[in-house]
Amino acid sequence: MFLNNTIAVAMSGGVDSSTVAAMLRAEGYELVGLTLQLWNQRRLAGKEGMPEQVVGRCCSLDDVYDARRVAEALEIPYYVVNEEERFEEDVVRPFVREYLNGRTPIPCSLCNNHLKFDQLLVRARQIGADRIATGHYARNEYDPERDRWILSRPADQAKDQTYFLFGLTQEQLARTLFPLGGYKKAEVREIAAQRGLAIAVKPDSQEICFIPGGDYKRFIAAYLNEQGEGIPDTAGELVSTTGEVIGHHGGVHNFTIGQRKGLGLPPRRTGSPGTPGASPDPLYVIQIDNASHRVTVGSDAEATTRRLRARDLNWIAIPELRGEMRVRAKIRHRHEPAWATIRPISGPDGSNEVEAIFDEPQRAVTPGQAAVFYDGDEVVGGGWIV
Repeated sequence: MFLNNTIAVAMSGGVDSSTVAAMLRAEGYELVGLTLQLWNQRRLAGKEGMPEQVVGRCCSLDDVYDARRVAEALEIPYYVVNEEERFEEDVVRPFVREYLNGRTPIPCSLCNNHLKFDQLLVRARQIGADRIATGHYARNEYDPERDRWILSRPADQAKDQTYFLFGLTQEQLARTLFPLGGYKKAEVREIAAQRGLAIAVKPDSQEICFIPGGDYKRFIAAYLNEQGEGIPDTAGELVSTTGEVIGHHGGVHNFTIGQRKGLGLPPRRTGSPGTPGASPDPLYVIQIDNASHRVTVGSDAEATTRRLRARDLNWIAIPELRGEMRVRAKIRHRHEPAWATIRPISGPDGSNEVEAIFDEPQRAVTPGQAAVFYDGDEVVGGGWIV
């Protein structure tokens, strides 16, 4: 199927992708290391409360240095590919726009779906490589009976990254290797140490690569300021599930579904006289209406639901969903997949959507996040929650 023995390795500068390169090199493959330069970490430094200096970040200059050092140690060609313009257009701008519209985006999935795998495969072909390899924790194999490439959860399910990979196409899966799918993270670090890689003990990056400290509100303010734009005025009312106005807020971008802290409501002591907007029990964000700028809050029980709808679907284990199917559905990265029944429906505009009905109510089903469906360890497919 493949024309040659050359593989392009996506090298982030971390222990996982570096170990992949070392493993494949030891197996005799011809390798080329590729790093996508996605974001200038110094671009917004010091603006709107952003840190003056950013260090230790995913996709930083330090990571590029580490990736180059590993490539030199393995004696393989190495290139840095500048994709900053496309990253901003396909990931950063949608990220900002979604938050301003009261939704909660997943930039890592956007990056994988619209940029990383697409562009890595393009670059790989340009340099004569038929396939790419990455350090993602996932499994990928061809099933001849179904004539499909199947994406599955890895051996180390604590590091499972299939939630972020649900948008991969059959062509992309056919040309991608996930060599770490059968390993635990501790084993990967041990292999890196055995291969003499200096980054064997390098800490993992946990944050969104372009948002230092995870403070997305400051990032949005700084980014819009740089663009010569202000944050749109979406201030409005905080209301209860019965429609009672119990407070006011400064903008819908300040909230996510399921949020408890930072609602701006005064506490009330148990047994004290009622105070407008106060609540004796914790309140959670249940709904964000961008049109009316209303944010609805409610109790713990009211923050759960048994239903969701998802659009822009991508199917992996099946060619399409023709009827009802029992799956386990995952609605955010750290969510334990829950049993549900999914079925195809038509969206308001006639587009193909899926409705999932959970066996048990789920907390914080959030528009903008992904719903990924599993059959055992296999990824059936997924889409974006509406």
